[in-house]
Amino acid sequence: MLELDGSHGEGGGQVVRTSLALSIVTGKPFRIVNLRARRSPPGLRRQHLVAVEAAARVSGARVEGAVLGSRELTFVPGEAVPGEYDFPIGTAGSTTLVFQTVLPPLLCAAGPSILTFEGGTHNPMAPPFEFLDRAFLPLVRRLGPKAEAELERPGFYPAGGGRFTVTLEPVPKLQGFDLLERGPVRRRRATALVSRLPRHIAERELEQVARETGWEPAALEAREVDAFGPGNAVLLEVESENVTEVFNGIGERGLPAETVASRAVREMRRYLDAGVPVGEHLADQLLLLLALAGSGAFATHPLSGHAATQAELIARFLDVRILVERTSEERCVVRVES
Repeated sequence: MLELDGSHGEGGGQVVRTSLALSIVTGKPFRIVNLRARRSPPGLRRQHLVAVEAAARVSGARVEGAVLGSRELTFVPGEAVPGEYDFPIGTAGSTTLVFQTVLPPLLCAAGPSILTFEGGTHNPMAPPFEFLDRAFLPLVRRLGPKAEAELERPGFYPAGGGRFTVTLEPVPKLQGFDLLERGPVRRRRATALVSRLPRHIAERELEQVARETGWEPAALEAREVDAFGPGNAVLLEVESENVTEVFNGIGERGLPAETVASRAVREMRRYLDAGVPVGEHLADQLLLLLALAGSGAFATHPLSGHAATQAELIARFLDVRILVERTSEERCVVRVES
């Protein structure tokens, strides 16, 4: 059984999610201590517990320590079983993070799956649904599987209540690929979402995006959506020849609309200025996908603490080498080899 320290590296929920996914893929049981030791409060929160329960359901795992606040977890997996699954978080916890837990084993399963998630779809500190749909799943499809997502209803903090469905059709073997160049930018789009809030919030955010980027009005859209509670998000989509990236700002009580927009623009500008195809957050997930395939390479920003922790965890479960070459101050190349 692998012994893992949850306080190592970035020390958050990613250690739990990645360990669960790779445990099912490899059949290796694990025990984690010091769960989320660097977070306040530490231990399993609701969305992490749902990820554990989801992983256990798709694999028939034996689990110890799967309770709220637990700082230790033992997970003994079975084989991933494809099928139809419904994963209700019951709060505004991130549905997209739970999805990223069960995706890897179901990509390696023997048949197709239909997955439904209920909870938060546009959360601070988590990828929004649009990132999943437009940036992440196209790379999953490049590995060979079919993967499509449909948003039925957005969910914002604290009401939650969002719902989306993903259909998966695995292939016998994932095929790695190289993503070293972004290629010319083909399209830029900014969308500001508001639910049960004044429309002028979205309009102010788009005005701020236009001021900072010079984008034309045709690239800007304010959209009122129907969610269970009030909420707001700004989504900046950059579609290039070889990849699409999505950057976001999530509205919070007391946070000016202009600040929400500026945060998203700042992250996007760093990406564009670096000339890399893969942004900081997409790098974590692409690294895991290529490790499952056993080969591939991509260019990205210097690895974040999240990505470095991801690389170390992957090496504990999979027989792959992850090589990182720093090529400039804002660019590195990550290679995965069997």
